[in-house]
Amino acid sequence: MDGGTLYSIGELARRTGLTVKAVRFYSDCGIVPPTGRSPAGYRLYDTGAVARLGLVRTLRDLGLGLPTIRRVVDGELSLDQVAAAHAEALAVQIRVLRLRRAVATAVARRGSTPEEMDLMHRLARLSEDERRRLTGDFLDSVFGGPDDRLAGIRRTMTPELPDDPEDEQIEAWIELAELVRDPEFGALMRRLTELHLADHARTDLPRPHAVAIVRDQVAPALAAGADSASPQADAIVAAVTARYAGLVGRPDDAALRRRLLTVLETARDPRRQTYLRLLAVVNGWPPPDDPTPALTWFAEALRTRTPD
Repeated sequence: MDGGTLYSIGELARRTGLTVKAVRFYSDCGIVPPTGRSPAGYRLYDTGAVARLGLVRTLRDLGLGLPTIRRVVDGELSLDQVAAAHAEALAVQIRVLRLRRAVATAVARRGSTPEEMDLMHRLARLSEDERRRLTGDFLDSVFGGPDDRLAGIRRTMTPELPDDPEDEQIEAWIELAELVRDPEFGALMRRLTELHLADHARTDLPRPHAVAIVRDQVAPALAAGADSASPQADAIVAAVTARYAGLVGRPDDAALRRRLLTVLETARDPRRQTYLRLLAVVNGWPPPDDPTPALTWFAEALRTRTPD
């Protein structure tokens, strides 16, 4: 290309894909000044203006403002610095938009009231410190504050929303945050902790707990389609109660079986499984196994074999 070629505004517009009005605007702003004028007084531009306008168009498409664009094309700011800063700004905007979309999706799916929508919006916008404080207060109420015996369990119960969460993680966080604000749910989880500690009073934690014992013993019967009232259930009930009696250091009698029923009825509250499911989504873990079918099967089998 001939470096001495000069273009009118119309020709420059055709070469850059911009409108004549846009080229004139950038020229008036001093971003793409004319090289000279024609004998009739019309502005003329050299080939450098084509390159500058190409850069201006790209930067505008990225959302940069005119003051920043002027400094880039004038060489006052390096393009890599501007691009890095703009990329970070875009990342923040994307996170905000994803939060808004997650709230809108949750509202549409659940048919929320305006008050519930406002709460979800506020929960979604919590900072990392605010999220940690919310879940930390909940876990303190569940585990009674720092306790070395429960430190490992508490870690596995702690939600950690990543810096760049997926949409489903944001939605799960909103639902989980609503759940941990429910005092009744906090009381339920605290009761489970108390039962767990009482069961392990004679042993060091962690040890197999009642839910795990039942789940492991009942799994084959569920897979085989056995009924909780069948003779096969007799052996399963006997095996579970014997192991549970050894765990808690008490005789396998009616009182122990009633206590085990209390533990299982508390553990199979659907809110507990909901928390664990949401926790797995937020933390990016595989979905947890649901022990509810095993707990329900065994509770029915145990109840019919335990005197009042």
